[in-house]
Amino acid sequence: MNIESNQILGKWTEYTLSNDLGMRVSVLDFGGIITKIMVPDRNGNIENVVLGYRNYQDYQTNPNYFGALIGRVAGRIQGASFNLNDKTYTLAKNNGDNHLHGGPDGLHQIVWDVSPFQTDEEVGLTLTHRSADRDSGYPGNVEIKVTYTLTNHNQLILDYAAKSDQTTPLTLTNHAYFNLSGNLKTTIHDHHVTIDSSRFVELDPNLIPTGKLLDVEGTTFDFRGGRVLGNGFNNNFEQNKIADSGYDHYFIFDHAEAYQATLQDPVSGRVMLVTTNEPGVVMYTSNGLADGLPLAEGTSRKYLGVCFETQASPASLHHDGFPTVILNAGEPYQKQTVFTFRLEN
Repeated sequence: MNIESNQILGKWTEYTLSNDLGMRVSVLDFGGIITKIMVPDRNGNIENVVLGYRNYQDYQTNPNYFGALIGRVAGRIQGASFNLNDKTYTLAKNNGDNHLHGGPDGLHQIVWDVSPFQTDEEVGLTLTHRSADRDSGYPGNVEIKVTYTLTNHNQLILDYAAKSDQTTPLTLTNHAYFNLSGNLKTTIHDHHVTIDSSRFVELDPNLIPTGKLLDVEGTTFDFRGGRVLGNGFNNNFEQNKIADSGYDHYFIFDHAEAYQATLQDPVSGRVMLVTTNEPGVVMYTSNGLADGLPLAEGTSRKYLGVCFETQASPASLHHDGFPTVILNAGEPYQKQTVFTFRLEN
């Protein structure tokens, strides 16, 4: 187990966590951004399985949120406003008339305080930040702690903890784009996904939840038995068409299986298992990723990565029947998501 740190652009620090099996995870204090996850394929080749910029200065704007911590509220908030306890709160608009991923000054844009730690079996980073009352329009002073832990079982554990002095919306996530081919050798068309979910959230043409939950049965959104992502990269189903011929939808977990989601690449043999105590996940298949951005191992293009944004649903601010994002004053917020990397048998 090992931790290394390097100065980046004279203003940030990148930490690299290494375990005894050769897995490495690199994280910036800026935005809590995961810049690289290095894991072996079936032939022992250790390669990067997340998208990241070639030039670190591109993380300053990072419109694609590569690898970043997202909050206070992950996802879109309709109309950039919400009502809470008979009061209306107005947020920054950064996605048309809507508020996306905590706004332009969200948690992806701050430099976190970082404390590394190490034991015989794990190595990690504790990131802390105090988000002040009315940051980006949200009520409450919120103390936030996010812990990245790398184990000797090739697990990357993300623990999210927070407490607010006022009742406020809060749902945190990480926005890493995964591509298990390694070093971006291919798109994710042939990546095989399972999701333990029988219901997903219907979106309108602006990617805002309509308030309806749809049954996955008989659709390209039924991942309960597993399917390749390319099945949904089309306009044959209206909800795929709305998401620019892909997926950008919230799936509510049934929590009936050991893993809430799995991702497999048949060529490399890499498998990623996702376990979480979150109520659901936004799966985003980089449908809006522009061509030609200089990435660490090539150039960007559509369908180059898939995000598993484990979280509650911001639709709960405007509709009943969705997993709530409301954190009551003084109540502890404790969420965990674990990404376990293995090889196919």
